[in-house]
Amino acid sequence: MIRAENHGPVTRYVLGRSFFGRMYYFTIAYHVDGLMVDTGCAYTADELVQTLQREGKDVHTIINTHTHEDHVSGNAAIQRRFGAQILCHPLGISRLARTPRQQRLHLYRKVLWGAYEPTVGKALDESFETDNFCFSVIETPGHSRDHVCLYEPRQKWLFTGDLYVGGSDRAIRAGYDIWQILESLRLIRTLEVATLFPGAARVRTDFAKEIDRKIELYESMGRKVLELGKQGISPRAIARQVVGGEGFLTYFTLGHFSGKRLVKSYLRPG
Repeated sequence: MIRAENHGPVTRYVLGRSFFGRMYYFTIAYHVDGLMVDTGCAYTADELVQTLQREGKDVHTIINTHTHEDHVSGNAAIQRRFGAQILCHPLGISRLARTPRQQRLHLYRKVLWGAYEPTVGKALDESFETDNFCFSVIETPGHSRDHVCLYEPRQKWLFTGDLYVGGSDRAIRAGYDIWQILESLRLIRTLEVATLFPGAARVRTDFAKEIDRKIELYESMGRKVLELGKQGISPRAIARQVVGGEGFLTYFTLGHFSGKRLVKSYLRPG
């Protein structure tokens, strides 16, 4: 299932697998000036291509903010139809080349997003130009080691992938680094941003307020976790005190996402 909306020259595509006509756990891709920023999951790949064709859009380049399957699985279909090149962080190139068997996806990831077709990616430079815009590539690890954001300084646009996610985080999955996420948020906060284009949230024009809120959330949570950790309290017990224990996401993902993982990430040296 796909929903599209325009924000000036930027088209936002909300992508997600549907069950009984309802979209669950969506992700977001963007098109601007022949550039796709991320491409969604395997279940929406063909529909995304059809939508781009119907709208008369061309795609000369795909930039993946990171190489998780819910952001790269439309790469192959778009490349076949439009001949687009695929660019990503150098650490993501080998991930893009993995076969479905090599991806070793958890059951919930197979159900929600599916495996992606292997593709050949190239390393991003420090900037990327389209006909009308010039994007700075900013390394923002934490959500993944190969995560980047794209910043267009003249338009004051920032495409954040999954660095910024709306809501109040109560759990993270294996491989996240909460201290790196916090440092990456502090880095992007130094930018002058008019429009924030997240990879899993609505478009926002109150950038400073939103990022400050997220930074304060992580900092406050970190202070509580570290103080409780000094008292010798277990990560599971800390999670109960700080985030209220485990929620539906933990059980749905069979523990891959959990408050306990969030606490353990805080307790690792920053």
